[in-house]
Amino acid sequence: MNASLRSFPTRPYRVRPAALLCAMTLSIAALMTGTLFIDSAHAGKLSDRIVRITDPRAPRSLPAEGMVAVSWNDPAKFSELRGSGNRSEAERGDWVTDLARYLRQRAERKLPGDERLEVTITDIRRAGNFEPWRGIEYRDVRILRELYWPRIAIDFKLTRADGSVAAEGQRVLSDPSYLGSSSAADEGDPLRYEKALIERWVRRELGRSDLSAAQKP
Repeated sequence: MNASLRSFPTRPYRVRPAALLCAMTLSIAALMTGTLFIDSAHAGKLSDRIVRITDPRAPRSLPAEGMVAVSWNDPAKFSELRGSGNRSEAERGDWVTDLARYLRQRAERKLPGDERLEVTITDIRRAGNFEPWRGIEYRDVRILRELYWPRIAIDFKLTRADGSVAAEGQRVLSDPSYLGSSSAADEGDPLRYEKALIERWVRRELGRSDLSAAQKP
């Protein structure tokens, strides 16, 4: 099969007058207090819920902790959004932060204890794309084809404990054969192809660092 489909359905609902009035009242309260009321059981500050990666309140880096620092450029300029067939759907969620967290997690496991890694994600093109010309029923469906392979561009710097630079540079992570490289165990993860790129880069780049450290007199 040349393509697989993944749907993000949005079910329509009817707004009753009483509910609309309540929503308007809560919206006015939100503007006055700086609080977003999600429902009767949950209320939080506006900054607590980032629903789009282009949200101006969204962070551009992970909180500073440990020996791996990950930041990223403005997602609005990423290839994923600029070349998307459905920009609104492409920017939904907080998937850039999810990938950054995954990068930190995997790098921390591989990184020698006396080294520090700094990574800046400069571009992302996720696996698949939207093809709105198929019809309205496919508007929010990400189509996975060989020509829509995942791509992540990064700048990185690996520093030893003495401050010397062990490695640095720019890398473009990509996999044109991605459709055949995902395991069945990963099928439920919508970011599985992008995480596979990160996993391979961490093993390759930090693996070289381990070898260099072992050979150092």
